[in-house]
Parts: sequence; structure tokens; C-alpha cells
Amino acid sequence: MRESPIYDITPFTMLDYPDSLAAIAWFAGCNMRCGYCYNPHIVLGEGRIATEKLLEFLRKRKDKLEAVVLSGGECTNFAAIGELCAEIKKIGYKVKIDTNGSRPERLSALIAAKAIDYVALDFKAPREKFREIAGADFYDQTLQSLRLLIASEIPFEARTTIHSALLTPADISRIAEVLCSEGYKNNYCLQNFVAAKKTLGNLGKPAEKFNLAAVSSPIKVVLR
Repeated sequence: MRESPIYDITPFTMLDYPDSLAAIAWFAGCNMRCGYCYNPHIVLGEGRIATEKLLEFLRKRKDKLEAVVLSGGECTNFAAIGELCAEIKKIGYKVKIDTNGSRPERLSALIAAKAIDYVALDFKAPREKFREIAGADFYDQTLQSLRLLIASEIPFEARTTIHSALLTPADISRIAEVLCSEGYKNNYCLQNFVAAKKTLGNLGKPAEKFNLAAVSSPIKVVLR
């Protein structure tokens, strides 16, 4: 693991790993181009921190942190993600990955190796809007990743970022129906679009507020 795939490290968060104090490693690069993404510098940028630097940081913080979140960008684009997760767990940390689900083969390997403890799966859009929203058509891969996680014993959540100009309540209802039909029983988490200074698609604040009350879902939907 001599590569430098990490763009930055957030040394402390109480929000990104359920009920645990964690650090976040932000992996540079992504194979999607979501217009609402508020990390264009990470998605389009180059890695500048080696994995050994991350491990060194984690060893020093062992008495202060409980978990590590591998985010991005897209952390599963990193070919040695399994090896890195194994090294993190050897130090004694729980590992969460934030993933767009585009690499189910790597997710499957992580599950089989028991290298991860929690997953946040970004379900970008219903099939008919997936390419428009994500800038690439990875719907089938996302669905495969969902099925892998449902079949595993790993705690996970499915989540979608909402912007009223991109996704309607009917779109969210369709995603919820797909999740339910596949056997998903956890909360379906919606995240409001963050009106950052700059997003990948230069999106501004939506003209209309997303109407959560109009969502029809067979599973529980929560807004964050």
C-alpha cells in the first residue's frame, strides 16, 4: 500500500459513525459525477496522503477514537481497500465505508473478509433517472451491492440526497419500493442537499422545498 489515495483526514466526528467517535479518511476521485456533490475538490482532486500516514495517525489516536469512516469521493475505487481495512481493524478500530455501490465485487470481498462493520449505501436515483443524477449508469451495480448487504449480517443504511429540482417525492417513493421489494428493513435515510459555495454541478439552493409528506413508502423514511 504505497499509494497516496487519500485527499484529507477529518480527525474527529460524532456524526458519521452511529454512536461512536470517529475519524474520516476522504478518498480522492469518484466514478460518478453527481451535480449536488459538495466535495468537487475531492472528486476531481488527487490523493496526497499515503495509507501508512493514515495508519500512523490512527495508532496515535487509539485512546481517543473508536471508529474510522472511509469516504470520498469513492473509497472502493482504491484497489487495496481490503488490505487497508484489515490493517485498521488490527489497530482495534471499527470500520465504516460510505459507498455509491458501484463496485459490488470489492464490497463482496470486504464482507467475506469481515473487514467492515457498517456501511452507508448511497442509492442515487430510480433506474430511469440514475444516469441523469449520477453522471454514470451504475444502477445495476448499486442494486447488486444492496442485495449483498441485505444477505450479510453487516449493519447498513440506504440513503439518498434530495434536491427538489432533481428528485421528486414520486422518485423517492419508487426507490423505497425497490428497497422494500429487495428485503431492506432498515430506515431509508434522506439527506437534504447542502447548499455549499460550490458543488460539482454548480447547483444552487432549490427553488422549492422537497415535499416529504408526499412520499409514499412501505418502509420508514427519515430525514437528516
